[in-house]
Amino acid sequence: MVMPQIVSRSFLSRQNDLLFFVSVLAVLGTSGVLIGGIWDSASHALKIPDSFWTIQHVTVYTGVSIVAFSAAFGTVLSLKNRKVILGMIFLLAGSAMQLGGGYVDYNFHQIYGIDGLVTSSHLTIESGLLLTSIGGFLTLAKFGYNKTKKVVPFAIVNMIFSATWIGFNLSLLIGATMLCIPIYDLFSSGCSVM
Repeated sequence: MVMPQIVSRSFLSRQNDLLFFVSVLAVLGTSGVLIGGIWDSASHALKIPDSFWTIQHVTVYTGVSIVAFSAAFGTVLSLKNRKVILGMIFLLAGSAMQLGGGYVDYNFHQIYGIDGLVTSSHLTIESGLLLTSIGGFLTLAKFGYNKTKKVVPFAIVNMIFSATWIGFNLSLLIGATMLCIPIYDLFSSGCSVM
């Protein structure tokens, strides 16, 4: 046998394991985004000075980068093994939204310094977070329960937290007038809707 054929067959036989690994990375990256986001919110509550390059934001964007890398690699793998392609599409779209929203958030911080809780960049990031949490769950759902039983709870918690987070921020948009004063006290950044 020729060497490229041996490598190709070896790679194809490991493809399912690689797709599972990519799925786990996507779920753990999404968990990292949630942890960084919650940490950032807690920092606002403690009135810690805010800029874009805080450790909390670095944690968020490290998690997003892990998801983006795993989604890109998983999509390449999924071209021949299409069982997880829908989840990969969610992961790609969600990570693109988060990275795009992060770029806008970075520029917002450069221009205005601190930002409010509900901004267009934050809503874009949170929508992308919801998509990546759904994508992570969808990719894991394609593997057997015995293989995924330790990771599925993280995927479910990711979906619940990200849906709750975006739901809370959307409720702030609806009730912004009534909630402006308490949010100002909590986040020390003017009205929560910017």
